[in-house]
Amino acid sequence: MPLQIFLAQLNATVGDISANAQSIRQAAERARAAGAGVLLTPELSLVGYPPEDLLLRPSFLRRTQEALDELIEQTRQWPGLAVVVGHPRVVEGRVMNSASVARDGALVGVYGKLELPNYAVFDEQRYFVADGAPLVFEAGGHRFGVAICEDVWFGRAAAMAKAEGAEGLLVLNASPFHLNKHSERLAVVRQNISRHRIPAFFCNLVGGQDELVFDGDSFVTDAAGEVVGRAKAFVSDDLLVTMAPAGSVQGPAQPPGLSAEHQVYQALVLGTRDYVTKNGFSGGLVGLSGGIDSAVTLAIAVDALGADNVTAVMMPSPYTAEISLVDARACAQALGVRLHEVAISPAVETLERSLAPLFEGRPADLTEENLQSRVRGVMLMALSNKTGRLVLTTGNKSEMAVGYCTLYGDMAGGYAVIKDLLKGWVYRLAHFRNQLTPGRDGQPVIPQRIIDRPPTAELRPGQLDQDSLPPYEVLDDILERFVELGQSTAELLAAGHDRETIAKVYRLIRSSEYKRRQAAPGARITPRAFGRDWRFPLTNRFLEKEIFE
Repeated sequence: MPLQIFLAQLNATVGDISANAQSIRQAAERARAAGAGVLLTPELSLVGYPPEDLLLRPSFLRRTQEALDELIEQTRQWPGLAVVVGHPRVVEGRVMNSASVARDGALVGVYGKLELPNYAVFDEQRYFVADGAPLVFEAGGHRFGVAICEDVWFGRAAAMAKAEGAEGLLVLNASPFHLNKHSERLAVVRQNISRHRIPAFFCNLVGGQDELVFDGDSFVTDAAGEVVGRAKAFVSDDLLVTMAPAGSVQGPAQPPGLSAEHQVYQALVLGTRDYVTKNGFSGGLVGLSGGIDSAVTLAIAVDALGADNVTAVMMPSPYTAEISLVDARACAQALGVRLHEVAISPAVETLERSLAPLFEGRPADLTEENLQSRVRGVMLMALSNKTGRLVLTTGNKSEMAVGYCTLYGDMAGGYAVIKDLLKGWVYRLAHFRNQLTPGRDGQPVIPQRIIDRPPTAELRPGQLDQDSLPPYEVLDDILERFVELGQSTAELLAAGHDRETIAKVYRLIRSSEYKRRQAAPGARITPRAFGRDWRFPLTNRFLEKEIFE
C-alpha cells in the first residue's frame, strides 16, 4: 500500500506551549483525515524556536514534558498515525534538542540533534548537548530516519540513518529566512541526503520570532534529489506526498517561485505581523514624512495588519516642504490609513527656550536638528501609550550602519520594519509594491514623486542625505561587501572604491555601534543583519590597518 506523509508547516509561538500543542493536534486531525501514516512537524514545534534562555528555566522544561506526555497519550485518537514532534528533552540534567515519534498512545522513539549550530544567529551550544544516536522507525512498510535542521548541513546524521536501514529521512527544521535561502537548503539536501539515494522530507517552521523570520517553504525530494512537492512560502501550509511501496515519492503541483523582491516583501510583512500580534499590540503607528522609507514602511504595515489597524502621523516642522505633506497625504489615502497631522514647532520652540540659557554662546548645530527628531519620537510614543499601537520605526540599513539616525528620535519605537534593507532595496520594494496592487483611489500606493525625489531628513533648510553621506549606490556597495559579505579592505579597494570613502564609511560604522545596540529589533532578510549576528564591542579602539595607517 502507498504511504501518505503529511508535512505540517506550523507557525509556533515561543513559550505558548498549550497553543503549539493544539496546533499539532489540529495538524494530526488533518493528517488523519487525509489518510496519512506519518505526520512531520518542524523543529521544536512544541515550544517554538528559538526559546533561548527559557531553556534554562526548570519550570519551562517541566511544562514542556507534561505537554509532550499529554500529546503522546492523545495519539490514540489517530490510530496508525506516527506523529513526529520537536521539543527540548532533559536527560540526566542535560538538555537536548529532540524529536519524539509517537503512535497509538505510545512513544516509538526519540532522536537527539547531532549538529548544534553556533554561528550567525544560532547559539545552540549555549543550551543543548549533542546526541545523534540514529532513530529509525517503521511506518507503512517503510523505514524512516529522523534528523533535525543543522544535521542535514553535514553528512554524519544522514549517513548513520542510512546505515541503520532508513529508506527516507524526515527532517524537522527551524531554518530562518534570508534571500534565496531555498536554493541553499536544496543544495545541502542533495549533497548530504540524496547521495544515499533516499528521499528527504524537509518540514520547516513558518512565522516571525523577534528578528528572525521563518519562511516555511517546506519541500520533499525523491531519491535522485529532485523536488517532488513544495509548500507555500511565508504562510502556514500542509504538504501531502505519497511514498510508493517501491520507494518512489510523488507530490502535488508546486507553487510558483517568488522573485527576490517578493521574497523580501513577504518576509517583512510576516515579520511585522507576527511581532505586533504575538506581543499583544492592537496595531501599528508609523511616522509618515513624505519620504520613501516611511512610505514603504507604511505599505508593509498595512499589508501585515490591515489599514484599520495602522495609524499614520505626519509631524511637520518649518523645514518640511509642502510636497512632503501632499505626498504623505496621498500615500495614506491610497493605503486607506487614517493620517493625523501634528505640528512640532510649538514643542520645539518651548524646548529651545528652556535650553537657551544652557546653550548660550554656542552656535546652532546638530543638536537643534536632533531636537526636532526627538520631539517626533515623544509624540509617537505618547500615542503608542494611549492607543496600545506599536511604533514602527522607519530607518533603513544604510542609515543604521553609518549612524544617520537620531537616538531617542527617529529610532524610537518597538519594531524596525526595514532595518535590514539597504537604501537601494527600499527603492526596489517601492517599485514592487506599486506593481503588486494599486491604491484605493487607483493611484500608486507610493507616489512616484516620493520615489523620484532626492532623500532628505528636512531638519534644516535645503538638507539632502548626500550632503552628509556618499551617494547611496556607493555606500550600499561598501556596506554589502563589508557588513554582509565580510570582505577585506583590499577587496573593497579592488572593487573600485577609493580609500578616503572607505575610511569615512568605516569610521561611521565604528562610531555608531552604540546607537545600533539600542535600536529596535527588525526582520532579518540578509545573511548578516545588525542584531543577533552582528556583535562588535561598544568600547573598541581597533582600526583597519590597511586604511588608517
